[in-house]
Amino acid sequence: MSSSAPPASPPPSPQKAGKSRSLVDGSTLFVLTLVLVGAFFVWRRDGWGGVWHVLAEDSWLFVDILPKVLAGCLIGAFVTVLLPREMVTRWVGGESGLTGLVIATAIGAVLPGGPFTIYPLAGAFLTIGAGIGPVVAFVTSWTLIGLNRAIIWEVPFLGFDFVTTRMLISLPMPILAGLGARALARFVAGSLKT
Repeated sequence: MSSSAPPASPPPSPQKAGKSRSLVDGSTLFVLTLVLVGAFFVWRRDGWGGVWHVLAEDSWLFVDILPKVLAGCLIGAFVTVLLPREMVTRWVGGESGLTGLVIATAIGAVLPGGPFTIYPLAGAFLTIGAGIGPVVAFVTSWTLIGLNRAIIWEVPFLGFDFVTTRMLISLPMPILAGLGARALARFVAGSLKT
């Protein structure tokens, strides 16, 4: 007599784990409004030829950026499936305290890549249980400290002494930003409940 275990349920999809996203939200409408206003002013100044020129030039930029954006979004999607939610919540969740902020700061400082990688990863971390404070610390650390960028670009142009000074001054900023974001998120959540 063989006992068969019930089949394991598949992990929840990223869309089910977090909030469902609308294709067109407020930020998209805002950016589209800016595009239309810009197009209107170019049309007023240069006519339809000016508008078509901008569209033709930007379509090459779009073709160049699209694979990078797609790769970054796929990295974020894979992270949501591969990293256990419990581990993320324990190490960098909303209740992870100062330890979570330090871990997120360290990850942001050493993680290479551009905004096409970092922002999808930050979104993925939020989706799978990271707290707002650690995610703010992660993005701030990548922006301010970024060891990869410092080694490749800053040291050759600005020198080791300058980069060391800049990084030491920047070091507490991600932690402070994370603490501020955590406090602000709690304040906003508390004011919405009342």
